[in-house]
Amino acid sequence: MTRVLVFSTLFPNAAQPNHGIFVENRLRHTLALGGLEATVLAPVPWFPSSNPKFGRYAVFATAPRFETRHGLDVWHPRYPVIPKIGEGLAPAMLYRAALAAVRRLQAAGKRFDVIDAHYFYPDGVAAIRLGRKLGLPVVITGRGTDLTLIPDAPAARAKIQQAAAEASAMVGVCEDLRVRMVGLGAEAARTITLRNGVDLNQFRPVDREESRRALGVSGFTLVSVGSLIPRKAHDLTIRALLKAPDCNLIIAGQGPSRAELEQLVRDLGLGDRVRFLGETPHAELSRLYSAADVSVLASSREGWANVLLESMACGTPVLATDVNGASEVVQSAEAGRLIPERSADCLAATLGELRQHMPDRAATRRYAEKFGWLPIARANKALLTAVAAGGREGCGSGEPVAAAQRALHLSTESGAFASPAQNVTSP
Repeated sequence: MTRVLVFSTLFPNAAQPNHGIFVENRLRHTLALGGLEATVLAPVPWFPSSNPKFGRYAVFATAPRFETRHGLDVWHPRYPVIPKIGEGLAPAMLYRAALAAVRRLQAAGKRFDVIDAHYFYPDGVAAIRLGRKLGLPVVITGRGTDLTLIPDAPAARAKIQQAAAEASAMVGVCEDLRVRMVGLGAEAARTITLRNGVDLNQFRPVDREESRRALGVSGFTLVSVGSLIPRKAHDLTIRALLKAPDCNLIIAGQGPSRAELEQLVRDLGLGDRVRFLGETPHAELSRLYSAADVSVLASSREGWANVLLESMACGTPVLATDVNGASEVVQSAEAGRLIPERSADCLAATLGELRQHMPDRAATRRYAEKFGWLPIARANKALLTAVAAGGREGCGSGEPVAAAQRALHLSTESGAFASPAQNVTSP
């Protein structure tokens, strides 16, 4: 039995149930195969008050110190964060909080064979230091901004490069991110692409007419699911409605840009065509996707956008900006269209093209079925098992990645695309 310590600030908790759910999903589907056991260390920024006036910082204060999620023990130690000026200190603060937590777990009898870290900076950097201290090999998964934006800062870039030099293996959730790792100096033989999957049981078509009635949807409806932050560029989708006068838009998500986006809707006179749902539980998204005609994602950058596969699994085609891993998700007309230029005009024009050749919803679902979790779970299990077997002494070997690639090849060759859902209970 391989004993895994999962380490990441990107992991759901009772106060933030959708936060980092993609990390939890890969872990759950991997554990469903058997042969591994895992303990999760998901640090949360320390904040002294849960008063709502402090916004997202208050949410941190309400996260539990310990919880059990889907049978997994999840610990949330606190670490100090200094807004805007503390980014350079984050790896050290994370390391200290993690080391203290691991020491307590070890004192209680817990033992670990490998650290599975998610997000290169600061998490992966802290994990490497933790692995060095504990004598454990480390796998780091890069997931987006940690490789597309953060390395632009020289100090962070240097720390990421050092972490890449010491990691036993590195995972990119799309090929674009894996290539960026190599561009930063990571040895190619220790990198692999393991894209995110989609839970084909949780995300499936729901009765369309019933869903539309329940949500009060009428007419041609777009849905945009994502945090209300500048990177998601909901403003472009809103502005595109000016050139699509018969379209309505539902935005599902919460974030600091909400007031600004609501004001934009008022300024453009679109108040009767745009609805903000706020944070939507993951379990309710299938109804939302099923009610919509097209799902839109206008982001300026994305690693692997899970919402695209979730939408397609519900039979709803997507419209996404052609950034990072989007072209790896949207590869046929059944999936939807890529927006070649990030502008409201181009978004509206591409939407018009999609509407002229709307795919059959059943065909869109079939396309999504190629992206189940099972091949990824098998490859991830092979990777973690091989890294654990090699220990820190084997950190320079490419064998763990080769083992994962063999598992991935065998899974896809056998047509094993579906999730191992019989062993996994969807949230």
